[in-house]
Amino acid sequence: MGAAMNELDLQLIEPSESLRDEYIGFVNEIHEAGDPYIANEWEEVHRDFSAFVRRLRNHALGVDLPEGWIPASSYWLVRQGRVVGACGLRHALTEFLRDFGGHVTYGVRPSERRKGYATFMLRAMMNKSKTMGMDRVLLTCDARNVTSAKVIMKCGGLLDSESFSPAAGRVTRRYWIDL
Repeated sequence: MGAAMNELDLQLIEPSESLRDEYIGFVNEIHEAGDPYIANEWEEVHRDFSAFVRRLRNHALGVDLPEGWIPASSYWLVRQGRVVGACGLRHALTEFLRDFGGHVTYGVRPSERRKGYATFMLRAMMNKSKTMGMDRVLLTCDARNVTSAKVIMKCGGLLDSESFSPAAGRVTRRYWIDL
């Protein structure tokens, strides 16, 4: 286990152009670790960071959403000026998201893992979900991702199902957390 996390040092903020270099460093580190789910974002942040931040802010408002998408709010977890994680909250579910994706996403910079950041972000997203009037949230994870499953269960997640997800190309576990 890494150094103990002090929640007073953490800020959960909306995407900001002022953190350009920090966020690009975060994305680069995850990309270098081989995370396939960040590939599109990696290209976008390097191509036009301002447009990337604008897109995230618009999506939170339901503006300029691609067909079939629903509004989703994005947040960055910052500790002492360093982006250590990112998370998101989808405001509703589609059939696709019921299979793969769920309401909440989170990711932690590989060099900052095992410090409690994922749990902090999931709890923050649960609080934001309550504020939006939700009474429960769905989370999904790769069946082989024991660490993510532990975070979800630590926050009250109950396994609902496990099956092959065509969208993910793998076995996916689906957990519900009652708020």
